[in-house]
Amino acid sequence: MEAALILLAAAVAALALAWARERRRRRADEDRGRRDLSEQRSRREAELKEQSQRTATLFDRMVEGLIVIDAGGRIRLANRTAARLFGFDPPATGKTILEATRHHEVAAVVARLDREVEVLGHELRIDAMDAPRFLQVNALALRDGAGASDGAILVFHDLTRLRQLEGVRQEFVANVSHELRTPLSLIKSASETLLDGAKEDPAALARFLAIIDKHAHRLALLIDDLLLLSTLDSGGLQLDKQPLPFRATVQDAMDDLMPRARARGVSLENSVPGALVALADHERMRQVIFNLLDNAIKYGRAGGRTAVGGRLLPGGRIEITVVDDGPGIPKEAQGRIFERFYRVDKARSREQGGTGLGLAIVKHVVQAHGGEIRVDSEPGSGAAFTFSVPSATTPD
Repeated sequence: MEAALILLAAAVAALALAWARERRRRRADEDRGRRDLSEQRSRREAELKEQSQRTATLFDRMVEGLIVIDAGGRIRLANRTAARLFGFDPPATGKTILEATRHHEVAAVVARLDREVEVLGHELRIDAMDAPRFLQVNALALRDGAGASDGAILVFHDLTRLRQLEGVRQEFVANVSHELRTPLSLIKSASETLLDGAKEDPAALARFLAIIDKHAHRLALLIDDLLLLSTLDSGGLQLDKQPLPFRATVQDAMDDLMPRARARGVSLENSVPGALVALADHERMRQVIFNLLDNAIKYGRAGGRTAVGGRLLPGGRIEITVVDDGPGIPKEAQGRIFERFYRVDKARSREQGGTGLGLAIVKHVVQAHGGEIRVDSEPGSGAAFTFSVPSATTPD
């Protein structure tokens, strides 16, 4: 009996020990499972955070503005471009679209998505303090699994530069049409007069042929200048850069323009130091000097003086200045003086002749050489056109 009890007690003890071991094992497994689950949760949260950061970075690098709103019309996400376009501080989360953009037309686009699946190509204008901006907005309504509204995505594309270029193109076409119409009208009128019988009069024949020749030449110059500007715009101008003695180049241009200067009583002064040698295309740089001198003679004071000076700048660049003593250029016109066909005094400019493209060509040629050009002027005190080009000599 005692032996049986001993055996029973031993069996119970063994079972208790096995149960305790199993309990510890299960507890260890549970702890390990909890640790694994926690690690997985932490990894998943880190992955989601990293993915969210990557997505936010990607959105912020977009050229287009992006705004995502929820079903209540409040912003879930807005990238930096959208903030810049509408002038709000990112991220603007929780604000309504009207609070962030302060533009009722944007809110109206969002309202349309209650009735429409998407809104494409809608253009709007934002009146800023410096200049108006033009945006194109494309909007898409979001729906949940049950088809209920879940917000919207709005993408904004900045059309401002495109609209500015369209304005420049329209102005350019209008100006070219005007510049072509004047000489063509005079040529047509002269030829019709000759055909109507004026050719029988030798004096009339000579006079009208001179008119035709003068304005045909004007048309040829206009077309040549337009073709040159087109080449400059496309980057197709090939420059043959060689050492260019600037004093001699200025003197060549002055010699060619001397008859015009004498006709207006304008004295020409070449003060460019003989040691200044530029690295430039001879023909194009001569064209720059010629155009600047021609303008100075045309618009300077009759009986006045036009001077050209130069100096070597630190860093191995040459600066050339063409100065006249004319009426000067108003401050509001100085920012546009290098635009094509822009004229400060339109009536006088057309009376003086020319294509209206000279200063635009000068600017493009100087920039093609890696230089810059500016104008300094005070009304009544003449004008000074200054440009810089690389020197052919290496600075010490």
